[in-house]
Amino acid sequence: MDLTAISPTLLVASLMVAATPILLAALGEMVVEKSGVLNLGVEGMMIMGAITGFIAAVETGSPWLGFGAAVIGGAAVALLFGVLTQVLLSNQVATGLALTLFGLGLSSLLGQGYVGIKATSLGRLDFGPLSDIPFFGRVLFGHDPIVYISLLVVVAVWAFLRFTRAGLILRAVGESHEAAHALGYHVRRVRLMAIAFGGACAGLGGAYLSLVRVPQWTEGMTAGAGWIALAIVVFASWRAPRVLLGAYLFGGITVLQLNLQTAGAQVPVELLSAAPYLVTILVLVLISLRAGRSGDAPADLGKPFHASS
Repeated sequence: MDLTAISPTLLVASLMVAATPILLAALGEMVVEKSGVLNLGVEGMMIMGAITGFIAAVETGSPWLGFGAAVIGGAAVALLFGVLTQVLLSNQVATGLALTLFGLGLSSLLGQGYVGIKATSLGRLDFGPLSDIPFFGRVLFGHDPIVYISLLVVVAVWAFLRFTRAGLILRAVGESHEAAHALGYHVRRVRLMAIAFGGACAGLGGAYLSLVRVPQWTEGMTAGAGWIALAIVVFASWRAPRVLLGAYLFGGITVLQLNLQTAGAQVPVELLSAAPYLVTILVLVLISLRAGRSGDAPADLGKPFHASS
């Protein structure tokens, strides 16, 4: 095995790209769960974002319109889940699983005419002389706009939940929807808005897969990314900085195992392919154990709200 073939600079830069779709999906799901709703349909929302964004980008020739369509598509599918669970009071777990199956099936149908077609992708931002700095230039100043947008979303979600009145209301709804309702807050409205935001983030993450990371449509291209996003939210104790850590950890292991395969590591390919999932879950479990009780889930997570409002 030739480890000299692995470039640390490209490894770190690539992990940021690999982590971006999972980071976006996990942040959206964290906000949803903070409101007390458990949506297991992240995979379905991501794949719908991937196909709607890809179709829009191919038909218009604009990747930005593709990302816009993905945000709308992801939010629309999420709101379908929201109506079923918050208005019609269907079971959240069953509905979320059904949403994943629905998204995978519908995306396969919509994408039949787009297999093998390449879409216009986003280029790297030009930071001038900053991009020429050894190591840091490529790692910090050599990415497409969505990578930086995902980092801004981390900061925005953290600040929203920690410092704003709207964030406090959302967390109150997740901790006790009955108490929030008694105080005059519209529980269903808050949760539907959170669900729509989660779907928009998942759709954006899915579009990143089909428009940037692999600028073409492949059936089932999310490959379990939605489930990893769900696991990251839980084991990161519903905290935005830890979600960032978990997503970058998964991205790093994913890129590393690909580099090890290229370097000729004498390890079964199947084991290397499974490594990102195994290592990420193991490390996040250890993080959550150290977090203690302060990292517990919202008290009303997954519980239906029955009051008429």
